[in-house]
Amino acid sequence: MKSKKTLFGTLTLTAMLALTACGGNSGGTTTTEPTTGTGGTTTPPTTSEQPADTAISGSILAVGSTALQPLVDQVGQKFMEENAEVTVQVQGGGSGTGLTQVSEGAADIGNSDVFAEEKLDADKAAELVDHQVAVVAMATVVNKDAGVDNLTKQQLLDVFSGKVTNWSEVGGADKKITIVNRPSSSGTRATFEKYALGEKVENVEGSIEQDSSGTVKQIIADTSGAVGYLAFSYLDDTVTALSYDGVEPTDENVQSGEYPVWAYEHMYTKGEPEGATKAFLDYFMTEEVQNSDVTELGYIPVSSMEVKRDAEGKVVQ
Repeated sequence: MKSKKTLFGTLTLTAMLALTACGGNSGGTTTTEPTTGTGGTTTPPTTSEQPADTAISGSILAVGSTALQPLVDQVGQKFMEENAEVTVQVQGGGSGTGLTQVSEGAADIGNSDVFAEEKLDADKAAELVDHQVAVVAMATVVNKDAGVDNLTKQQLLDVFSGKVTNWSEVGGADKKITIVNRPSSSGTRATFEKYALGEKVENVEGSIEQDSSGTVKQIIADTSGAVGYLAFSYLDDTVTALSYDGVEPTDENVQSGEYPVWAYEHMYTKGEPEGATKAFLDYFMTEEVQNSDVTELGYIPVSSMEVKRDAEGKVVQ
């Protein structure tokens, strides 16, 4: 009888130890098994050991402004290096093209030098979300033999409207003026006409029209007497950048509002961005990009501007 009691006690103790072992957790965390909700969906386990899926993947197509293109190209390359599962493609074509393609769903991002409402119908523009990633300033540029380093607003208008056809008429060399213009879809042209000329002008006879800012710079550098306009990001010693009404085209003069020929660089999305597109746009606004890529390529961070503008060009606070 005594041996039976001993055996029973041993078995009871063994069972209790087994239950204790099953209920314990040496890591100090509690794992909750998945549960099924009323809608038939499965709720994932709430456990500290569950890994978070933070990988970014997908493809992004950004189309539009050639003035913004160098910056988007460079930032896109860096973003892909940090996110191996993402592909960023950047194409030019002008702001109008970028806005149209993002509006129609043909592109994820529409790069533009102008507000969407300046190029699209109001209902189309209302569908887009504006992401202002930088400020671009533009300068009038001439071939080095033009013999001028400053033009007034009226002189510029006279040149681009064809009233002045020789640089000697505005104090320069005796050289015929050749205008190198951007197409009507270009945001760079829209910005230049709005803030430098004060009005739209038609192409004069004999003028050259080019879609790419890089090509514009090359033509001006190679063509005696040529004149055009470029974003600061394209300026170098192959062309001469002119002062505007005596104000030099510098970042400092743009930031203070003294130099008026500038615009926001917009990256529009149709609705709020998601996934890889959102991550890319968020990356654009990091200090790493704003304080290095933006400034190194000749753009100006939006945060450094002392003045702000609305879509009509009015200064707002």
